[in-house]
Amino acid sequence: MSLRPHRPLPRDAVHHPLFARFYALVSVQADARGGVAALRRELLGGLSGRVIEIGAGNGLNFAHYPRAVSEVVAVEPERTLRRLAVEAALHAEVPVDVVPGAAEALPVKSEAFDAAVASLVLCTVRDLPRSLAELHRVLRPGAELRFFEHGLAPGPGMAAVQRALDRTVWPRLFGGCHTARDPLAAIEAAGFRIVAQRSLRLPERGPALPSSYCVIGTARRSLD
Repeated sequence: MSLRPHRPLPRDAVHHPLFARFYALVSVQADARGGVAALRRELLGGLSGRVIEIGAGNGLNFAHYPRAVSEVVAVEPERTLRRLAVEAALHAEVPVDVVPGAAEALPVKSEAFDAAVASLVLCTVRDLPRSLAELHRVLRPGAELRFFEHGLAPGPGMAAVQRALDRTVWPRLFGGCHTARDPLAAIEAAGFRIVAQRSLRLPERGPALPSSYCVIGTARRSLD
């Protein structure tokens, strides 16, 4: 796997202002009422050192980073969300540097981080293998990738619905989101080893949505 960075994408390669405003409202409600804040704490618990977070959104993870983290470099390509993330960083208990950039071309040096965080973002990246290759590049050998993502449903019926939505309206309505991706398979294909994972459904009760099937866990970068 190449350790050379890709050519940077344009500063505003991702621009979804209407969805960004919608997400900013819905994500706060999901944290407060839907149990997502507890999942963020689970996702980030025990991290230390320098951390890179891709697709930081409006910065809801920032409040949950443990104090052992010395720095968070939070990459967010969407201007509206990035502005909200900068505001959230001001209230974080750890240093957070919010920077523009896309997951497919991270604006950082190779093997510079002790951990990486991908939280509800791998569904939206334009090139999933390239994005994960970039995370592999910027992590030190053996470093952790923490992930909390939604993806392909286990049953064939909902999976077929997801694939149909991904080909039509869902990405247009929800900021490029794809519901039928398989984050675990993609992470392993990029050279990471899954060391812990559990599946869950959001929301836990009521009818399942195409985006309800989630996984949270930890992977390690290969040593080579």
